[in-house]
Amino acid sequence: MFLVLVMTGVLLMFYYVPSDAQAYQSMLDIQGSVTFGQLMRNMHRWSAQGMVIAVFLHMGRVFYTGSYKPPREFNWVIGVLLLVVTFLLSFTGYLLPWDQLALWAITVGTQIGGAAPIIGPKINMLLVGDYQIGQSSLIRFYTLHVIFLPLVAAFLMAVHFWRIRKDGGISGPL
Repeated sequence: MFLVLVMTGVLLMFYYVPSDAQAYQSMLDIQGSVTFGQLMRNMHRWSAQGMVIAVFLHMGRVFYTGSYKPPREFNWVIGVLLLVVTFLLSFTGYLLPWDQLALWAITVGTQIGGAAPIIGPKINMLLVGDYQIGQSSLIRFYTLHVIFLPLVAAFLMAVHFWRIRKDGGISGPL
């Protein structure tokens, strides 16, 4: 699913405009005017939702079978980090249409980060990029979604797969 997301995401990047004035219209143009645009957007969205479900189910299987126990505890930590990165990718992608749902999601999401004691306002400013949600916020989440988080996910997946091989393959019930 990650590879499908990368391929469809690259194709969507050709037409998406990360501007607070044009983001929603560019998403509508992708769906209505671009050849196979609706298919690409739906493949991207459904693969993203499928990846969240698959990673969550995989974590449940690993926990249920006890595969997080020694000698695989480091790989469990990598897996938890991958789950967090998957959730962050899903959240940042949810914001990109820049519609009312996205506006309220980013409002709630940044207020959660801003509620941290002492460093909360700094975290909020780091996430939003300004004193109010706008163009700088969209660009920050777009950059996170298309550059930073996919690179982090790819690196963590490489380490995860390497550790599976190093630890003797996929474990069964202990």
